Amino acid sequence: MLVDAHAHLDKYDDAEIDQVLAVIEHRRIFTMSVSVDPESYARAQTIAARSRLVVPSFGIHPEQAPAFVDSLTEIEELVDGSALVGEIGLDHRFVTDAAQYGSQRKVFATQLALAKAQGKLVNLHCAGAEQDTFDMLVAHGVERAIIHWYSGPLDVLKRMVAAGYLFTVGVEVLHSAHLRDVAQAIPADQLLTETDNPGGYRWLTGDTGYPAHLGDVVGELARLRAVHPDDLVTTVRRNLIRLLEGDPHLASWLAELS
Repeated sequence: MLVDAHAHLDKYDDAEIDQVLAVIEHRRIFTMSVSVDPESYARAQTIAARSRLVVPSFGIHPEQAPAFVDSLTEIEELVDGSALVGEIGLDHRFVTDAAQYGSQRKVFATQLALAKAQGKLVNLHCAGAEQDTFDMLVAHGVERAIIHWYSGPLDVLKRMVAAGYLFTVGVEVLHSAHLRDVAQAIPADQLLTETDNPGGYRWLTGDTGYPAHLGDVVGELARLRAVHPDDLVTTVRRNLIRLLEGDPHLASWLAELS
């Protein structure tokens, strides 16, 4: 079984999602479908109802934080009903307006506090704000986190590794020397794979990303780490099982991995 620990299935249109789900089922790709706001979460839930391999996740993405900084009660209600929390975090790379950073921190802090109180896994975005994101995780006592598409400094990566977080590597490893360095620096027992479909591959190449691109990621990671692709797939699956074990919110999905 393959693992896509960070995707946006809600971003596929109705004409595409049938084929995407068919590939997920045929290839047995356990997929965490994160959201960026309530609307995308609602669509992710609808899609997940069609496949036991898809886990829907509610979160307010940092780019959306200013629109929800005064709607924290709505955020709390949606976190309450979600099995995990994501995509959440900080973004100082793509969001260049520093006036938005206060809203990002407030919304992120709210979601971290709720996740910690409810014992829920978080799926994180930290582009350009890696140290700040790490500091907030530590401040809120969050011990279980997936760091999505880490592309920051290697010294901060080492601190996050020491904290025990898991890290997704996706399609940028096919295009970036720095991401290849990141991929090699992640310990085997903290490695996960992702696609960030459909937008991740599109951002890099202009073409829409699909589940099949996960195979390319696995192949490149196996080459970099000098292991057989099948062994890498097994390692990633075991890492996710370990991360989900004992979490009552994710118990039914854990059964699909076991």
